[in-house]
Amino acid sequence: MAALSPVPGSFQIDATVGGGGHALRILEASTPGGRLLGVDADQAAIARTQQRLERFGDRTVLRQANFEQLGEVAPEAGFGQVDGVLLDLGLSSHQLADADRSFSFRAEGLLDMRFDTSRGTAAHELLAGLDERQLTDLFRRYGEEPHARRVAAAVVAQRQHTPLRTGRALAELVEKCVPSPRNVRRDGRRRIHPATRVFQALRIAVNRELETLPMALSAAVALLRPDGRLAVISYHSLEDRIVKRFVAAERRGCVCPPAFPVCVCGREARLAPVGPQPQRPSDAEVDANPRSRSAHLRVARRLAA
Repeated sequence: MAALSPVPGSFQIDATVGGGGHALRILEASTPGGRLLGVDADQAAIARTQQRLERFGDRTVLRQANFEQLGEVAPEAGFGQVDGVLLDLGLSSHQLADADRSFSFRAEGLLDMRFDTSRGTAAHELLAGLDERQLTDLFRRYGEEPHARRVAAAVVAQRQHTPLRTGRALAELVEKCVPSPRNVRRDGRRRIHPATRVFQALRIAVNRELETLPMALSAAVALLRPDGRLAVISYHSLEDRIVKRFVAAERRGCVCPPAFPVCVCGREARLAPVGPQPQRPSDAEVDANPRSRSAHLRVARRLAA
């Protein structure tokens, strides 16, 4: 909220509206007259948020769409220029609790992992269709899994007699071939589950998260008024690296080769970082909300056109 700094009458976009927690706070801070566009690929999230924000009436506009479509969705909804855009990346707590799509290690539902179940390829289909080399590349590239080859081989061996259809089945398989040496770190916090990186890799691949993020960031900057704020919360290094490089490029502006004596591209800087980069949760926040432990917040201000 401090990063976005919504004021009464401002126009804001929550491009990953999820359960509506951020949206609720933004609408309260922008009272009276402020409006919010909430976007999410997950229809269940839109339905849940619509009910939660019902009391704000026509100050709230919700759209089911992937945030890569922000450049078209926002102007069509009356948000052609805005004062703030929030991207809270990754998985929401509601999705993690959705047993039907098996985002969780303990879920018994079909291993789907799609935010929008009407499009794309489900996770169980990837596990069934990719060969060992492709699975190794997927786990390594999107999950940074050090035992990617071992996990891929185990998946291929398993599916010869029993397809991997649920989150629990996949988690148990990974746990057998990538055992956790210790369950608790020296600082007293629990280690991540051995299957965390594999689940992350599948979710990213299924939802094309690293492909769509740059398009969403570019659309967000184009929509911001001068001095408008872009706030992005990421939860793993792959996402954070994309955001970091994007902001750095928009801060630099010129894309001419270093050997050029003068700029010929004419590209001007569009963003300036705000505050420390990245901002991290305090120890107290992590204790109260363990899922925030890996969060990185990067904030930038739109420069005058």
